[in-house]
Amino acid sequence: MGIYEELEWRGLIKDVSDPSIKEKLNKGGMTFYIGTDPTGDSLHIGHFSSFLISKRLKDAGHHPILLVGGGTGLIGDPKPDAERPMITYETVDHNFNCLKAQAEKLFGFEVVNNRDWLGKINIIDFLRDYGKYFNVNLMLQKDIVARRLDSGITFTEFSYMILQALDFWYLNKEKNVTLQVAGQDQWGNITAGIDLVRRKEGKEVYGFTMPLLTKSDGTKFGKTNGKAVWLDAKKTSPYEMYQFFINSEDAKVIDYLKFLTFLSKEEIEVLEKKNLEAPHLREAHKALAREVITFIHGEDAYNEAVKISEALFSGDIKSLTADEIEMGFGDLPSVEGKDDSTLVDTLIEARLASSKREAREFIKNGAVLVNGDKVTDIEAKLGKNDAIEGKFIVLRRGKKLYAIVKY
Repeated sequence: MGIYEELEWRGLIKDVSDPSIKEKLNKGGMTFYIGTDPTGDSLHIGHFSSFLISKRLKDAGHHPILLVGGGTGLIGDPKPDAERPMITYETVDHNFNCLKAQAEKLFGFEVVNNRDWLGKINIIDFLRDYGKYFNVNLMLQKDIVARRLDSGITFTEFSYMILQALDFWYLNKEKNVTLQVAGQDQWGNITAGIDLVRRKEGKEVYGFTMPLLTKSDGTKFGKTNGKAVWLDAKKTSPYEMYQFFINSEDAKVIDYLKFLTFLSKEEIEVLEKKNLEAPHLREAHKALAREVITFIHGEDAYNEAVKISEALFSGDIKSLTADEIEMGFGDLPSVEGKDDSTLVDTLIEARLASSKREAREFIKNGAVLVNGDKVTDIEAKLGKNDAIEGKFIVLRRGKKLYAIVKY
């Protein structure tokens, strides 16, 4: 199976600009680029699925270049429903440096910044040397523009397509790039770049898109509780990432394995069978979490995420370190610890009980756990000596309600 057939099997090819791409990809030797704008200071799982396709192509003998749009990021790709808020030069520069370091560490790709060339073009040269190659009637038909015509689109956003096309032309001229890879929502921008290179240089270049990774309801994959799943461990811990993948939809987990891992066709088919026959074991979900977290954060981080998850499930809180508690319970409600405070008062302060009477009832009935141990003494007190490594006490009421006491 050639790389094209593998990508096709994985569901990673949506649109192709020319049928000859199949032969070219299988042959190897193309220099290609994939881009992202620095709208944040970390990549997220959506980026990860895109950049993994670049690694697959690299392993098949192609040369990848990652473009982080320090120029286009100042303009903003048109959103489907509204104009993106402008971000400052300082923020774009900060985000670029963060994404560059992250991409180089994870993937080892060459990283370029399109502000290095876009920033040198004055408005007269832009209109004379590039604008004349674009037919406004054709631009209006591109999906990325057409979807905004009813609500309105600014000239700034309208120009984004020209800037991205200019990237393709520049990289073809300076680095012999002959292929652009992107998500399916960038198809109009890709074809605009292909047309510019053809009209300006008389050369043929190519492009293909991959489907966006989505949930069953069509919404973008990669968010939990409304937050993106970031590749930066400070933004999304390995434990949080583990929970995200373990709780993925049964109906979509095989698609995610194809998109996000390097497991072979045979390995994924075995997991698909297990997922159908014994979905409660979550073998496919565990494999997904293992492969992605190990690739991004390493084996130690994955093992730690599993340890935290198993400790929380079993209630063995005392087996965790303070750092692991902070990772596993980082988003939970917390209160400041005070020496010799009563358990009753702490439950109220942590909103695990609404009154002293209710707190006492919970304690008497064995519904309250302190660091995993059941406490039934209504006179019990808490202090720093009870905290794990002198930092945290984990309170639990019932099966699912938690709070942290911090010292």
